[in-house]
Amino acid sequence: MLASGTYRHISGYTTRAPMSSEKKLSMAAGAIALRGVRLFISAGRSAAERRAQAETRRERTGAAHSARPPQKTFEALLKLTRFSKNELESLFLMYKRLVLAAQSILPTSAIGQNPSKLDGIDQGTFRDVMHNTFEMITEEAILERIWVTWDRGAGGGEGALRFEAWARGLSVLLKGTEVERMNHCFAVYDLNADGYITRDEMFTLLKNSLLKQPGDEDPDEGVRELVELVLKKLDVDKDGRVSPEDYKQAVQQEPLLLEAFGQCLPSRRHATAFLKTLGPKT
Repeated sequence: MLASGTYRHISGYTTRAPMSSEKKLSMAAGAIALRGVRLFISAGRSAAERRAQAETRRERTGAAHSARPPQKTFEALLKLTRFSKNELESLFLMYKRLVLAAQSILPTSAIGQNPSKLDGIDQGTFRDVMHNTFEMITEEAILERIWVTWDRGAGGGEGALRFEAWARGLSVLLKGTEVERMNHCFAVYDLNADGYITRDEMFTLLKNSLLKQPGDEDPDEGVRELVELVLKKLDVDKDGRVSPEDYKQAVQQEPLLLEAFGQCLPSRRHATAFLKTLGPKT
């Protein structure tokens, strides 16, 4: 008797010996096991997808029903900002929607895992809000500075914006006093955060904001001349640089100098329109 899988010659032809029943059973068992593994993997993926969908639904439901931040945070923001109770609740719901919207477009990892959750408003979402909601059509360099200088409290100037920082910053942009608005703009223009706006910083800011005119042989020279003109207006103590006190005095005398190097604040019209959306719904 020939072993399964061996060959024999019959009348000049080569034929394969019949496979034994044990071999057939072994192959059938292997096929069943392979199908079982595939079903297990498929079931695992489906379960993971269902869990992710359920988690997303829970988050959205939570965002819709959680009308205010934690009580301690809520009470602190009522004191630290100029927002009313209703405005803070509306801002909180808006904040959660922004975070969830940003989370939904994050790419998945190479192995199909869900991306890690954003821990606040990311820079891309921040830029979209400044552009689209407040129509701050300003230079990217200025938007970058607004993002970097946004007061994040003890967490410093890195990472996503938590709700507390988001609410405090919006309070300055939308309801800030004259001094708060000046401090905000000065911090944006003080590129190296040393407490002064220097000629070099003015040059950088103005060069980014001005368009080169056709035929200009040396556009930098025109920017330098403009820097000297603005410096004469802002440098009250004539020491060759602009201190916060210089800036404050100059802006009080000429309010148009507040945003001399680029738009840092939404217009009053856009601020008022946005605040109306935070009022109680009738």
